Amino acid sequence: MGGSEAPAGPNRVTPRKMAYYGKCIEIAMKHLDRFQPQKDSPEQFLEAAAASLQTLSPQKQAFIMEILSGCLEYHKLLTIVVDAFYVRDGRLCPRADYSLFEVLCYLATFQLEELGFQVFRDVVQAQPTHKACKFLRFLFNPLNLGSWIKDEWSLVYETSHVKENWIDPLMRWQPEIQELINQLQGELTSQLSPPKSKAKVTEPKELSLTTPRPRAIPVPEPVPQVAETRPVPRSTYEPPKEQRLLEMTKRYNRWKAEELLLQANIKELRCAVPRSRGEPQLQDSKKKPRLRLPPRILKAQKLTFYTPNDNAPVKLNTAAILREGALYQRQVEKELQRVDRLVDGAGDFSEFLEWQRRMQAKDREEQLAAGEVRRLLGKLSHEEAALARQQVAREKRRTAELKKEETAELMQRCTERRLREEKSMKKLVEQVMETQKNVRAAQTELRKGRRRIAQEVTEENRELLQRSAEAAKEEQGQRRALVSQLRALEFQPTRRGKLVDLTQTPGHGLEGEMSVVELRERLALLKETRRRQEEERRDQIIQGKRAKSQELRDTVEQVALCRAAMGRSAALRWEEKKARWAAAGAPSQDERVLELQRRIQEKAAERRARAAPGHVPAPRAVRPKQRAQLEAQRRLELERSRERWLRAQQPGCGPARRLGAA
Repeated sequence: MGGSEAPAGPNRVTPRKMAYYGKCIEIAMKHLDRFQPQKDSPEQFLEAAAASLQTLSPQKQAFIMEILSGCLEYHKLLTIVVDAFYVRDGRLCPRADYSLFEVLCYLATFQLEELGFQVFRDVVQAQPTHKACKFLRFLFNPLNLGSWIKDEWSLVYETSHVKENWIDPLMRWQPEIQELINQLQGELTSQLSPPKSKAKVTEPKELSLTTPRPRAIPVPEPVPQVAETRPVPRSTYEPPKEQRLLEMTKRYNRWKAEELLLQANIKELRCAVPRSRGEPQLQDSKKKPRLRLPPRILKAQKLTFYTPNDNAPVKLNTAAILREGALYQRQVEKELQRVDRLVDGAGDFSEFLEWQRRMQAKDREEQLAAGEVRRLLGKLSHEEAALARQQVAREKRRTAELKKEETAELMQRCTERRLREEKSMKKLVEQVMETQKNVRAAQTELRKGRRRIAQEVTEENRELLQRSAEAAKEEQGQRRALVSQLRALEFQPTRRGKLVDLTQTPGHGLEGEMSVVELRERLALLKETRRRQEEERRDQIIQGKRAKSQELRDTVEQVALCRAAMGRSAALRWEEKKARWAAAGAPSQDERVLELQRRIQEKAAERRARAAPGHVPAPRAVRPKQRAQLEAQRRLELERSRERWLRAQQPGCGPARRLGAA
């Protein structure tokens, strides 16, 4: 390669020279794309690249190997510049051109003095114009060279070396590079905006239109008669009467429920009234117990609503009416079967029902005792958990003290290891400085060999560019000949249009072949037949609906009679239930309950004895007064739940007995 004193070629770049440099740069880019700094070794990579370039000429091999070795040697410096270019000016450039910008940066920074400006200009013009112009403008910007590029490179090499060998030469080449950038910008502008040519004026031509045939007079179709539409019923725009009655029933039922709730709160049941005596005094407390008064309930004002008619009909759908009618029919059949069995001499179930009632009462008492046992077991587990929390707190304190001692020892070891690492790093820096001095002597010998290779590559590039220009001219002539042939084919006349007679049969020899007019007549007859069938089907549907509605009316009357009978039987059952509730008693105490209460008191005393010296508060501890209130409230809720359960467990009558009572 020639240096700055190499003979300059012509100012105009020949196509042969552009193809030569473009091919070399393309091969170097492919090899750089395959290089991975984390996995590949530079020496092995260069040996593999040299083996793959054996088919090329010696000049090409030397030029490509020089680019690859230089890009790998100064990989850190080139990466700094190219990454900054993508962040600032090259945001729209594809990442596939990363290796191209690395090669241009290497040639401009480290090989411009040896190659010479003429060879460097040939290499740049062989690349895409807009990419090379944008990167050179970014690289040779004086603000970038004097500020952040110099600072970043100084972090890798010494500042004096960076300034003398790289930054200052780039600043000296600033005028020549600026002229090259202006030249590339002019070429880019000429490519984007081609010279405007005078547009040809369009000459109008007469259209040769054929006279159309006179159209045949179509056969008039019969005017369809539209059936008279029924007027919209008035009920469409008015709310139904059933909806208004339902709203009135809802309001009445709500008022009735509020009245019942208010009476239930004022007049409490006997088993749900809290006792007038105080809670038992705790062992550790010396305060006197206070009486807990029942809560004061204020009576709300009565709401006045319109009382609707209870006999107002409620509209049901067809499925609900048929389902309810079938239900009542089955109940009537069961009752008739029961009467037949009694007539035949079957026994009565009164004794069995009495025994069943006694056994259910006994089961309820056992269930209430089991519920009390479960509640006391939960309280006992709460006391045991408090004792376990105190033990866990002591163990955590001992563990924390051991952790603090271990942490202090680890900190002391880390400090000693950090001091040893700093001493080893100082020794490593001194060794690196000695190796950099030996690298400079090897670089000077390498530059001399590159200058010789550059001259040989330049001569070979000129021959290749001339050959490529001749091949491009021949290819352009062939393209022009093909375009002229295609345009001649476009101007050949074509025949368009076809006349059709609707009354003519096509004559394809198919069975049932007919003309379009005959087909229309047959379709009209088919439509008339379908219309008559639809009318007959509509009449059948109307008759079926009338029969179904009559059946539904009969079913509704039968359901109304059954409902009245069921209402009377429900009133009688309610009176019987109220009488049984008044006779129900409170559940008795059990030995298991007394034993659990004794164990709970022992555990509570043990927990207070342990918590006195260490003062480890439990997370759920409450004051004695609050505990007494909570116990009273829990007992009141338990009694109410027992009362509700007793109501739900009262035996009832089946459907057949309801009809018999009615």
